[in-house]
Amino acid sequence: MAGAAFVFTVLGLGSVACGEQGEQDAPAASAPGVEVAAPTPSGPTVAPMSESEPVEIEIPALGVTSDVMDLGLQSDGSMEVPPGAYPAGWYTGAPTPGELGPAIIAAHVDWNGEPGVFHQIDQLEPGDDVIIRREDGGTAIFKVDRVDQYPKDEFPTDAVYGNIDHAGLRLITCGGDFNDDENSYVDNIVAYASITRSSSGE
Repeated sequence: MAGAAFVFTVLGLGSVACGEQGEQDAPAASAPGVEVAAPTPSGPTVAPMSESEPVEIEIPALGVTSDVMDLGLQSDGSMEVPPGAYPAGWYTGAPTPGELGPAIIAAHVDWNGEPGVFHQIDQLEPGDDVIIRREDGGTAIFKVDRVDQYPKDEFPTDAVYGNIDHAGLRLITCGGDFNDDENSYVDNIVAYASITRSSSGE
């Protein structure tokens, strides 16, 4: 299993497809204005934070710490991908972590035989912390609500990218079996989390 990757299409619907060298299609953002019921938070929520880009993600339960790079759009409308197993990437078309709405962080499950940032994401459990350190010196701490696994053709675009009434976080990677014929993982794994604590950098 060599690479797992993400290509983000702005129009239409689709899943995160994963394969070697990461040159396959991935999920679309929901249409503007779509209102979607949010997952039930696992703990008390806090007021959303102001805009500030993420610089580091830490998942203590998995022993994972990674820098966070920006992921924009390529000329064909697909999302840029992290260059390897590390670092993770934040999609700049989504809210920053801690802002109102679903922040999106994607990372590889593995890359050329090397475990990726989200190699063990399927082992996260409700209540586990995800810590995001921000450019303004602040910290947003999220608790995992749930972790779901979906066949690629059943990716829940609206639930992942749709509007929510709190500061949320979605961690997206690939999972399931690896299809050697298609050089791709067959499923996507999404961890949903809600902000429960924050601190400013002031």
